[in-house]
Amino acid sequence: MLTDRIALRRRLDGATGHLETPVAVVDLAAFDDNAERLTARAGGKPIRVASKSVRCRALLERVLARPGWHGVMAYTLPEAVWLVRSGVTDDVLVAYPTADRAALRELASDPALAAAITLMVDHPSQLTLVDQVVEPGARPDVRLCIDLDASWRPAGPVHIGVRRSPVHSAAQAGALAATIAGREGFRLVGVMCYEAHIAGVGDNPPGQALRARAIRMMQSRALPELRERRAAAVRAVAAHADLEFVNGGGTGSVAATSADPAVTEVTAGSGLYGPTLFDTYRTWQPTPAAFFALSVVRRPAPRIATVLGGGWVASGAPEASRLPVPWLPEGLRFKADEGAGEVQTPLLGAAAEQLRPGDRVWFRHAKAGELCEHVNELQLVDGGTASPAPTYRGEGRAFLG
Repeated sequence: MLTDRIALRRRLDGATGHLETPVAVVDLAAFDDNAERLTARAGGKPIRVASKSVRCRALLERVLARPGWHGVMAYTLPEAVWLVRSGVTDDVLVAYPTADRAALRELASDPALAAAITLMVDHPSQLTLVDQVVEPGARPDVRLCIDLDASWRPAGPVHIGVRRSPVHSAAQAGALAATIAGREGFRLVGVMCYEAHIAGVGDNPPGQALRARAIRMMQSRALPELRERRAAAVRAVAAHADLEFVNGGGTGSVAATSADPAVTEVTAGSGLYGPTLFDTYRTWQPTPAAFFALSVVRRPAPRIATVLGGGWVASGAPEASRLPVPWLPEGLRFKADEGAGEVQTPLLGAAAEQLRPGDRVWFRHAKAGELCEHVNELQLVDGGTASPAPTYRGEGRAFLG
């Protein structure tokens, strides 16, 4: 591993040495390899790419050109409209409900957009919001997908998983499907069920043996329950609609979710970049493909090297796993009482002894697409050369900013 990291550092430094820091890169060889391995894990079912984990049109187009990948899971309706209008895809599932009235008006005014974009719903009030923006008779039918809550509720009030949709049971899914079927101006085409407690939770956290056992036990019990409930929910919904797709999973559960007969497609995105949160999975770990470099600017002590910037902390519960990881050179760590700083970040360790002002430290981000919110372009490294590709931010598209 040490030799691999040394070679990687030389290649990244060589490809981007003419650029000022901060600089963010995606290693195309690792990106393509991750895409191929995810396809193999999907077992023949199509993979919908999660755009929030990529946030770069050039890379979305690159993966969508590969066999086994089809369609985009977007995170906002304005993003979905932009991706369709710019020719990235003609099939977008918006993963979260929208309240963007301007985007809804744009969707309702263009039959091509209405045919390409599917909205997520989990309550009749979201249908009412659409009707308030554009009346049913004055718009094309709006494509809808029901968000089925995947969380595990083993007993009473116990809830394991994220808080997403209020639709948890097959009966609730069927009732919402019946409501949609009775509303003019809508067409129910899909069901989504994202098992975050399985796909998004690593089962091998380092140095936490008891927690690892608890996670594995939870996942081994939650997955069979979800398969049974999801199948029942799909049957209940299908009684009121001709479903085009049943979507599930994420990078961490592509193989397990694809094996579910009720699922027709899976979603993945983070696995293309290979952020550090996936280092804690036993079944599959992507090859690290995305990195960012910061420059050393001073040496406050013999075994400390300080880089400019560094506070690229990921969203989620505030804990150490959300911090970026100093990756190249190997053997660096944060100062416990400072962490990743807003303007400067001291790094400790034996490797710091060899660093001088002007040298670079390469980091891996904890999550995938959030890296792109810090830079206007990614450098796509192909062998020993790099070429720029704008991020969403670089194209002026801060959809959640």
